[in-house]
Amino acid sequence: MLYKILSICLFISTCSIATAQDSFKIKGSVLDANTLEPIQGANIIGGNLFTVSSSTGEFVIKNIKKQTSSFTVSHVGYTSETVTITAKNNANKRIKVLLRESSTVLNEVAVTGKSNIRKAKESPIVTRTVTKEFLDKNRENSLMQTLSKIPGISTINIGSGQSKPVIRGLGFNRVAVVQNGIKHEAQQWGNDHGLEIDQQGIENIQIIKGPASLLFGSDAIAGVVHIQPNKVPLQNSFNGEVNILGESNNDLLGISVGLASRKEKWFYRTRLTYRDYADYKVPTTKINYENYVFELHNNNLRNTAGREANGSVSIGYVNNNIKTETLFSNVNAKNGFFANAHGLEVRTSKIDYDSSNRDIDLPYHNVNHFKISNNTTVNTGEHVLHFDLGFQNNKREEHSEPIPHGYMPKPPNTKERVFTKNTYSLNARDAFNINNKHNVVVGVNLEHQKNTIGGWGFLIPEYSRFTAGAFGYNQYKINENWHILAGARYDYGLLKTSAYNDWFRSTVKNDDDTTSQIHLQRAKNKTLDFKNISASFGVSHTKNNTIYKVNLGKSFRMPLANELASDGVNYHMYRFEKGNLDLKPEVAYQLDLDINHTKKQFSLGISPFLNLFENYIYLNPTSNYFETLQIYEYTQSKVFRIGGELSASTTVIKNLELAASAEYVYSRQTSGLKKDFTLPFSPPLSGLFSASYKIKDFSVFKTPAINADYRITAAQEDIVPPEQSTDGYNVLHMSFTSKLDIFKNSAPIDVRLKLNNVFNTTYYNHTSFYRLIDVPEAGRNISVSLTIPFK
Repeated sequence: MLYKILSICLFISTCSIATAQDSFKIKGSVLDANTLEPIQGANIIGGNLFTVSSSTGEFVIKNIKKQTSSFTVSHVGYTSETVTITAKNNANKRIKVLLRESSTVLNEVAVTGKSNIRKAKESPIVTRTVTKEFLDKNRENSLMQTLSKIPGISTINIGSGQSKPVIRGLGFNRVAVVQNGIKHEAQQWGNDHGLEIDQQGIENIQIIKGPASLLFGSDAIAGVVHIQPNKVPLQNSFNGEVNILGESNNDLLGISVGLASRKEKWFYRTRLTYRDYADYKVPTTKINYENYVFELHNNNLRNTAGREANGSVSIGYVNNNIKTETLFSNVNAKNGFFANAHGLEVRTSKIDYDSSNRDIDLPYHNVNHFKISNNTTVNTGEHVLHFDLGFQNNKREEHSEPIPHGYMPKPPNTKERVFTKNTYSLNARDAFNINNKHNVVVGVNLEHQKNTIGGWGFLIPEYSRFTAGAFGYNQYKINENWHILAGARYDYGLLKTSAYNDWFRSTVKNDDDTTSQIHLQRAKNKTLDFKNISASFGVSHTKNNTIYKVNLGKSFRMPLANELASDGVNYHMYRFEKGNLDLKPEVAYQLDLDINHTKKQFSLGISPFLNLFENYIYLNPTSNYFETLQIYEYTQSKVFRIGGELSASTTVIKNLELAASAEYVYSRQTSGLKKDFTLPFSPPLSGLFSASYKIKDFSVFKTPAINADYRITAAQEDIVPPEQSTDGYNVLHMSFTSKLDIFKNSAPIDVRLKLNNVFNTTYYNHTSFYRLIDVPEAGRNISVSLTIPFK
């Protein structure tokens, strides 16, 4: 009825102002940008003209004058679009308007009636939401390299295709990576072990800066990278996309295909990704390792080639009260390690590393990560129950050239180390409101791990680990602008290590000066248990356009098997690593502040923090040696840390956006053997300046833009021996993004042309794994990516 009344009004008003000789009409359609399905009931408004799209998405606007006219197209749940049309005499013009779903649209089953944006504002926890738009615009070779543009986030890079997350200077098992509610469990303790997650197809990531043990237990002492489930597809929809990527520096070729479909209640998603790349190039011809100079052929960092094949499929069901989705995924990768980083034996190797830049020679690793997870939400009206179940199998094989070391004879094969880790996870929580002011969540987390070993090399023993935690928190609404969050958690952990003896005999000296040939014992049967209480309290306040947050948290982390019981040579680092069974769990206290002021054309944010560790665990170099290799021992000390991030953005003119950010971390050990020193891999002061200029549409290029990122990083001279200081650097990256509107009745193609390290600058990233052996970051790189949507 409303549409009929509006149509009559439109007819009367347009008849009074129109003349037959000066009018024409516009025909068009309104479609969903993701599914290309027609949108019924969209409002098309311009000046005194108004119409509504039909059930097929079509609309007609009559009596348009001979001039340029602008129309706003809007619909509930979608972001409005403004289109400008230039009239032509005696011509009918057909247009197509694509609307994108608004970021505030709620899932069919939601914990509360608030959007994710609103909930993030009200929570005192310092978080950052990363959208699909950000991921597509800033995509790099690995997920963590893509996220490193965010202030406070950096990476430990291992070659061109692998990296580990670092939040405010803390990494390894101090950062929890969570995918669809399940903590990603692999061999993340290793310096050279990357993250086995396909970054293609990810739509939304929540980054928590600061202690998050309240929600996620151990290993979240520094923060969380939470890869959240994608939105449920719309009813009766089918859509997909093809992502194509090519890069010049390492001759990378990659393709990823994703599909999603839904009938009424059942839906599925699937994705296949394949990447193949060669040795990457660095802007130097020589590498100095252990006072030995290695020449690089054509600037190639030899044996850093790799390939990756990933696949996933999920099946889900949704109705008014239940949403459930089961995901099967597999990530498989084979990557070479820079040959000269694996010790000096490469000088006598018969392998011709320079014969081809695509060969994957020794040393290399094979990694396969298989995962099954289920996420189920049940809405009973008064309670919302959520369950996460997961199984993960991670198998990692490290191969190196069989060469005798010390008393160890030449091994029979290339399989140096094998780790096979099975992890079972169960999370359950209940969210309910006592009244309209109290939002309460209680839950439990259970996890069991079993890690077996193989190969002729030994570093860590076989172990099993069981953890159980129970938590509860209450977010209290004082009023619309004041919110308090308080919670506590209890955790129990049990770790069992297995005995291990060398497969070869070593010569040892007896008390009577005689010698014996024995199989040295590297690990013992040992059972250790850990207990801890975590807590968090915070306040958030919204005043006009400014959000204030204060949060105080206590977190903990259980010692890992390598920290407790390692006793072997790590040839990737060329040192002997020794564990310590007397280690206590890490306990940390952190105070976080966050102030964010946002207006239409300007935003400013500052996030300082203060962090105290009672017993930080680190690997300390000693004065002792094992068969010419320096012994590093795990030990603990008190640590004081302070730092934060600063960010600002503004729209200078209509089409020019500028942004700037800075991050800094100061660390100091206040006890122990390295008292008054900083921590290893501490990132230096760094700033990022960005500019984005939107160009007018031309030809088939729609919404084109030129982007520039200029990073300025200070020198890092505050180090802990045997680390070396790192010089500061400036590096420029540029990109061009646009949509190609080539085919009728189809969504446009997203194209991205990026030039990294524009001036081929030689620089060293202090948190890079290869920086320790004098390897600079990658040289100039041109990348081209296309995202082709279809239905």
